[in-house]
Amino acid sequence: MANEALETFRAEAAEWLKNNFPSTLAGKGMGIEGEMTEDTRADWETWRQRLTEKGWGAPTWPKEFGGAGLSHPEAKVIAQEMGKIGAVNHIPLIAGMGVTMVGPTIMEYGTDDQKARHLPRIASGEIRWCLGLSEPNAGSDLAGLSTKAEIDGDTFRINGQKVWTSGADISQWCGALVRTDSNAAKRDGISFVLVPMDQEGIETRPIKLISGASPFCETFFNDARTDKSELLGPLNQGWSVVKRLLQHERQSQTQAGTPRATGSRKSLQEKAKDYVGTDAMGRLADADLRNRVARHLMDAQAHSLTIGRITAEARGNVEVSAAASILKNSATFVAQTRAELNLEIAGSQGVGWEGDHFSAEELGNVKDWLFGKAMSIYGGSFEVQNNIISKNILGLPETTQKD
Repeated sequence: MANEALETFRAEAAEWLKNNFPSTLAGKGMGIEGEMTEDTRADWETWRQRLTEKGWGAPTWPKEFGGAGLSHPEAKVIAQEMGKIGAVNHIPLIAGMGVTMVGPTIMEYGTDDQKARHLPRIASGEIRWCLGLSEPNAGSDLAGLSTKAEIDGDTFRINGQKVWTSGADISQWCGALVRTDSNAAKRDGISFVLVPMDQEGIETRPIKLISGASPFCETFFNDARTDKSELLGPLNQGWSVVKRLLQHERQSQTQAGTPRATGSRKSLQEKAKDYVGTDAMGRLADADLRNRVARHLMDAQAHSLTIGRITAEARGNVEVSAAASILKNSATFVAQTRAELNLEIAGSQGVGWEGDHFSAEELGNVKDWLFGKAMSIYGGSFEVQNNIISKNILGLPETTQKD
C-alpha cells in the first residue's frame, strides 16, 4: 500500500478509535478477571463487541471468517494508533491460542465446515482455545508424546496427560496432538484433533509459579471424546500440522513482548534518566549503562526491521519456514535484555516484591522479568530453535533425531 493511502487509512483508524474506544479503559490491561469491577467488565465487553463488528479482533483475517481483510501494514497502523490513546486489542488475549495459533492453522488445514464453525467465534473472542502439546515425558521432544486417540464409531476416544497447557482451566476448546498409530515411526502416526473441553473426560489442574499468577495447567484426558469431523488435516499426518502451528506460535512471539496499552508510557531511555540522572550535556550519566541501553535499542530496531523483511519475503508462501525460529530467538534476547535493564536502571527500586514504597510499575517490572525467563522455553526452547536454524538454514547435519 502506498504511503499516501496508508496515511489516509491512519486518519480513518484514529477517528474510529476516538469515537468507539471506551475512554475508561485507556492505559489499562485486562488484569485478573476477579479483580474487575462490574463497570470495567462491561466496558471491556462493549469494546470487544465494537472490535468484532469492525473485524479488528483479527484484522488481517478474511471478512468471511470474522476479520477485516486488511494488510499487515494496515494492521500495524491500527496497533500504533491504539497505542497512542492507551487502547489495546484484547481479543487475541481472551481467545487464548485462538487468534495467534489455532485460527491460522485451521485456515490452512481445516475443512470448510471447520472454518465456518470455529473461525468467526475465535475472531470475536467468544471462544477461548488452549493447546495440548507438551507431556511429562515429551516436552522439547514433542514427537515422543504418548497421549492416544482411538477411533470409536464416529468419535475419537482420547486418553493421556498434557502439561503446561496454558489456559486449559478457562478454555472451551483444545487443539491436541495425539498418537493415532502406535506402530508407526516416531513422527508418524500422530494426528491433530480439536477437542471440546466441557466434558467429564477432561480434568485440569492449575500450576503455581514463583512469579505469581500462572496460566499453566496439567490436563488429563480420561476417555475424553471428540467427533471424527474435528480431525484437523489428514489422519496420522498431524506432525506437519503442528509444525505449521508452532511456526505461527513463534511468529506471534516475535514482537519482543506482549502488546500493551502504552499511552504516555515512558521510554526505556527516559526512565533511565529519571533514575540515574544526566550529565552536563543532558546524556544519561552512567556511560556504560548509556552504551548498553543504546545497543539494546539498536537490537530492538534491527529485530523489528527483520520481522518486516521476512514477512514481506514470505508473503503468499504457506510452506513451513525456519525463519520463525530466528525471530523467536531474537525476540527472546531483546525482551529479556530489556527486562534486565529495567531492573538495573531502577537500582534498589528494581528488586521489590511488595510494599508501599514500590510503585505498581516497579513491582510489575520484577514480575515481568521473572515471567520473561520462560520465553527461552515456551514455543520451543532457545536450544531447539538453534537446532532448527542450524539444520534448515545453515545446512548443518541432523544430530538430534535417531529415527
